[in-house]
Order: sequence, then C-alpha cells, then structure tokens
Amino acid sequence: MNFLAHLYLSGESNKIMVGNFIADYVKGRKYENYKTEIQQGILLHRSIDSYTDTHPLVSQSGQYFRSVYRKYSGVITDVVYDHFLAKNWVMYHKQPLPLFVSHCHEVLIKNYLVLPNQVKLFLPFLIKSRRLETYADIEGLRTALNIMVRYTSLPDKTDLAIDILLDNYEAIETEFHAFMREIIPFIENDKKIELKYLVEKT
Repeated sequence: MNFLAHLYLSGESNKIMVGNFIADYVKGRKYENYKTEIQQGILLHRSIDSYTDTHPLVSQSGQYFRSVYRKYSGVITDVVYDHFLAKNWVMYHKQPLPLFVSHCHEVLIKNYLVLPNQVKLFLPFLIKSRRLETYADIEGLRTALNIMVRYTSLPDKTDLAIDILLDNYEAIETEFHAFMREIIPFIENDKKIELKYLVEKT
C-alpha cells in the first residue's frame, strides 16, 4: 500500500496518521523516540506492509508487472492500489477525497517539527501537487510513477506499467477490492494489539 492507503488505514487518530506517514523513514527501534500514538502509527505501517507483502491477492496483482519490473513489481502494485482506492473512494470513506486529503495535509503541517528530514523535503511538493488526490486518474498515476522514477531506483518503464494496468484493469481492480475486504478488519484488530503492547511497555 502507498501513501493514500496508509493514511486511510490510520483511522481517526491524527498522531497515528503522522506515524503511519513517516514510518518508512524511521528505521529499527528509532520509533521509540516518538510519543506513544506516533509509535503506534509507525508500528501500524510496518504491520500493513508485512500483511500486504505476503498476501496472495497482492502477489497476484504483482504478477502482471513482474516480467517488466521484477523485484519492483510490488512497488508498482502499491501505487496501483492507491489508484483504485482514490478512484473508488466513496466506497470506503464517508468524507470526500479532496476533504480527506486536505485534512491529511493539515495534520502533517501541524506536526512538521517531528517529521524526519526526508519527509520535510518532499512534503511541500506532495501538498502543492495534491498528489494523493490525483491518484484517482490514470494521468495522475502516470505522474506519480514518473516522480518515483526521478527520485528513487524505480526503473523508467512508466508507460509500460500503464499499458499493463489498462490491459488488466478489471482483474486488478477486482483483486484490490477483495484485498480491501480482508485488510480493513485485520488492521482494526491490529491497532488494538499495537496499542496494548505500547501501553504495557510503558
């Protein structure tokens, strides 16, 4: 799952949202440097990634991209799943996507001082472009992938990725919805477990 899905799965807590958003930039036990709810968000992010990376439906979606992207097929699948979440947002959240994205921006700005430096660097561009919102469109997805090509080790094969997606669109969308029906209850239970662990630890 990519940025939008992680933020969505954070639930109502702003601090959990912050932790979930920054988790990729907080390595090992450094999460312990943050307050409890942000810690919970970081651990939640790791749990989401672990569940997603080992789920057969996600693996099936990744197969479409594997011949082109090989070890990066999971990265493409994460972003494609964000596309389907944005496109079908009304099925999953009562708040319109533009309002949800604006709320996320506001939360992250209010917590700017605790963000890792790498997040501080890209956050203004993510906000200005409203990238999370643009995932809903194919061209927005294309732009997001091209940004990843420029700033990460993702291979420059965006046009191929889009072609593969369009050729298998209904199948991947079906897999996405089936996956969401499984990850949502899993995460709700996992939040309770992580909070119990953190409370007991303190």
